[in-house]
Amino acid sequence: MKLSRQFTVFGSAIFCVVVFSLYLMLDHIDHSKNPNGERIQNGQLGILQDKIDHLERLLAENNEIIGNIRDSVINLRETVKDGKMFPEGNMSQGDLELLPPAPALLPIHSEDCQFTARTYSKAADGVQMLDVYDLLSFDNLDGGVWKQGFDISYKDNEWDNEPLQVFVVPHSHNDPGWLKTFDDYYRDQTQHILNNMVVKLHEDSRRKMIWSEISYFSKWWDNIDEQKRDAVRRLIESGQLEVATGGWVMPDEANTHYFALIDQLVEGHQWLERNLGVKPKTGWAVDPFGHTPTQAYLLRQAGLSNMLIQRVHYSVKKHFASQKTLEFFWRQNWDQDSSSDILCHMMPFYSYDVPHTCGPDPKICCQFDFKRLPGGRISCPWRIPPQAITDINVQERAQTLLDQYRKKSKLFRTNVLLAPLGDDFRYTEAVEWDQQFENYQKLFDYMNSHPELHVQAQFGTISDYFEALRKSTGMDPVGINVGQLALPVLSGDFFTYADRDDHYWSGYFTSRPFYKRLDRVLESHLRAAEVLYSLTLANIQKYGQPNDYPAVDNYKLLTEARRNLGLFQHHDAITGTGKDWVVVDYGTRLFHSILNVKRVIVSSAHWLVLKDKQTYFHDPSNPFLQMVSVHIQARMSMVTVYVTTPKVRVLNALGHVVRAQVSAMWNDASHTAADKMRLKEDDSEHLVKVEFVLYGTTSNKDKSGAYLFLPDKEATIYSPSQPPVVRVTKGPLFSEVTTTFMHITHTLRLYNIQGVEGQSVEICNTVDIRGETNREIAMRITSDLNSKDRFFTDLNGYQLQPRKTMAKLPLQANFYPMTSMVYLQDSSARLSLLTAQSLGAASLKSGQLEVIMDRRLNQDDNRGLGQGVLDNKITANSFRLLLEKRSSAEEETAPYSYPSILSHMSYMYLNHPLISMAVNQRSDNPSLTPYSPLSASFPCDMHLVNLRAIQSKVWGGPSEQAALILHRKGFDCGFSNRNTGLLCTTTRGKIHLEKLLTDLKVKSITPVSLSLMHTHNSDADPQEISLKPMEIRTYRLQLS
Repeated sequence: MKLSRQFTVFGSAIFCVVVFSLYLMLDHIDHSKNPNGERIQNGQLGILQDKIDHLERLLAENNEIIGNIRDSVINLRETVKDGKMFPEGNMSQGDLELLPPAPALLPIHSEDCQFTARTYSKAADGVQMLDVYDLLSFDNLDGGVWKQGFDISYKDNEWDNEPLQVFVVPHSHNDPGWLKTFDDYYRDQTQHILNNMVVKLHEDSRRKMIWSEISYFSKWWDNIDEQKRDAVRRLIESGQLEVATGGWVMPDEANTHYFALIDQLVEGHQWLERNLGVKPKTGWAVDPFGHTPTQAYLLRQAGLSNMLIQRVHYSVKKHFASQKTLEFFWRQNWDQDSSSDILCHMMPFYSYDVPHTCGPDPKICCQFDFKRLPGGRISCPWRIPPQAITDINVQERAQTLLDQYRKKSKLFRTNVLLAPLGDDFRYTEAVEWDQQFENYQKLFDYMNSHPELHVQAQFGTISDYFEALRKSTGMDPVGINVGQLALPVLSGDFFTYADRDDHYWSGYFTSRPFYKRLDRVLESHLRAAEVLYSLTLANIQKYGQPNDYPAVDNYKLLTEARRNLGLFQHHDAITGTGKDWVVVDYGTRLFHSILNVKRVIVSSAHWLVLKDKQTYFHDPSNPFLQMVSVHIQARMSMVTVYVTTPKVRVLNALGHVVRAQVSAMWNDASHTAADKMRLKEDDSEHLVKVEFVLYGTTSNKDKSGAYLFLPDKEATIYSPSQPPVVRVTKGPLFSEVTTTFMHITHTLRLYNIQGVEGQSVEICNTVDIRGETNREIAMRITSDLNSKDRFFTDLNGYQLQPRKTMAKLPLQANFYPMTSMVYLQDSSARLSLLTAQSLGAASLKSGQLEVIMDRRLNQDDNRGLGQGVLDNKITANSFRLLLEKRSSAEEETAPYSYPSILSHMSYMYLNHPLISMAVNQRSDNPSLTPYSPLSASFPCDMHLVNLRAIQSKVWGGPSEQAALILHRKGFDCGFSNRNTGLLCTTTRGKIHLEKLLTDLKVKSITPVSLSLMHTHNSDADPQEISLKPMEIRTYRLQLS
């Protein structure tokens, strides 16, 4: 009775507080409009009436909230009555069975909706890639010597007042795996390149070189002596050697998730900080097959000022060259000011090799690639070889090269010119260093000693070039504070890439999907392991060091996993564009790292859940837990475990029964899907049909391969000769229909639970096309939504990019990378397909989505791989299909779009499933206690990207600090927030960390750049973290 009265008082108190707060708020609004307290007599009644109307509206809204509170209180009373409350301690320490039910109405702060509700206004000087695509005719005319461009002319006196400044930047592009494995390339080529670099750069202080891939550099560093290391440090200090980007690899930008993009960047930058004290300033990405603004944002957040890109559609390059917009400030679509701007240089020609980098005529530029001198292993395909530079020919050779430099410079707005000098695995032998550097130095000496030529040419690093470019435009040396911008602002992305004709590189969005899925599994497990490991280290400091916890061994396993995951982000790894045995090498690394991080998870979880920490023991051969998950938002979720008997009862930590369903494990199909979806919100029905389609490859000479998608015609409906076997499973927690065809096992599952999983349809397709010839299999979802030619795909799981299906482009050009989701919408509804692996997606007709699930191709597509894709595996693709009612119509022209909160969360559940663990059955098992580091859920829109232990600078193990990486997601409020099953709220992007932690304290927290290279000064309360929508921030955190 006493408890009942307390709840009544509690409910009444909340009601009074709400009403009183409303009155004060209205009074505040009224006074803020009239700061001097002046009142116009005649308007007083009107103001009063407005106030009453406003109060009525707010009360109506709050009635719903109070109703929810009442329901929660009733539920809480029932829980108490049944004795289900914890006998002691914090409620957060319980398991999710004990959480109050999700509120009927998700509480979202109105301020949190302003970011996505704003009206779009394009910058006056802005270039929007969606507009560029509308504008271009993609006609592919013959441009003469520059086949994909146009003729370039100039007047001899153009440089009389301001000479041309030329920076020749030597580089060697080292793929960490492609035609050979990472280790084989290192043994055969890379170590020799780096060894020769130390010797040859020291021979002449005017020589320069840039290096990009830290995966190779760190392996080499571990194998050289201290004397050579000192020589490298001197080269870096003198500016002769520059590390560009400094990531573990030069990552693919289409299939990669932003978690892994950040992780490989942090791994590279942390290695550089520890071993060389280097902080990269400029990004260098000459080989990824298309470019994403997500990478531009991450580089900017890491503290880089400049970047370079190369593989962009040839029609876009030609257009930018004609407009002199090849250099621009790249700004995020969602950015309301210029905080995300980074200076970007787009290379204008076909390739990053020497024939395509000195100027528009590859026949002439090839004559200045001195590795191709007669007698060498490679020559010029244009049949005019280079000539060694002598006193006799230097004048003619210098003038011929200068003509190319001048023509190239006409495509840019300044008199500062970049001419890269390199190619794949260049400078392996000492003789090539001599051929290139000695011959070019003679050309430079001639040019620089003839003032009538008005040119200053030299070797340089990529940052040397950008410094000169910024100086010539009067820009800030590193930042973007330029007053009047000399260069345009660009927003958008550079997919889908075509390098010639109709050769669109949309095949690699799906190639080798088995490994794309494996990548996500490792990402999820690595994140869980990182967070548990960091929490365990902090807990050990609190409780005292156990002798047995394998902190150093676990750190080594984490480091290896980070590096294997980082290696797989390389643009010939996750893309599925390596040789068969190279793909096996990547896959083996991923698989071993999944096993290893599970060991870290098990040993860390063991420590955290032990009631008596003194009983901890570490026995790797017989772990206490047989494979906890990391969730910063409370969640109600399905967990699947395998059992050996159908006679099963499930209990929670307090011994109470948990609802469970036992379903048979089917080894084969024993002796279709529905086509409607109903919206819970208003019971309206939408046509949604799932079917499968097949693509062949063209009969032309160039056919589909690992990179290219060149279909023969529109897809044909998959209709196998034998009828499918259909199996229906019904139960209290889920029901599913499994349809088994010859090449596909297709499962649709519906969950009957209150949580997020109950809001969408789970789709699992197990694909097997190993017996096919030149076949690609796709899932097609047809709906009655009137989406016209617009749809939306995500970029790297970070942001959404509006797409337009264009009739003027071939079918394969309308496929885009889908890393986390694709959706289409009309004025009333949105249909989203969320994915657990990267694949290629399109919307070729209104209301239709198409996703390519696997491809088997019998031939090479002439991009250097030298093989088809014939190593297919049986591959399970997982998706969630979410239908939501829309209430807000965003502008058709806006270049951005945002998922709903429910969509964000459904994606998280799909990609970070609960990791279940069973306790080893022993009679002497110590007692366990549920472990919850947080007293409340993280806000719905706040995502813990990582809590990553930082390596000690003194020894090889972990330091006492961790990198806390947070992302505040942008979400669209124009969707129902009723019955979402979510147990979180939004808080205007603010988190008070100390208040959120249960048993740990924040010893220190420092805001830093994304990869911890730079420390940010901040006057704000260090305990309160505040993020803007879409922002990703890193903090150096020490818990105790």
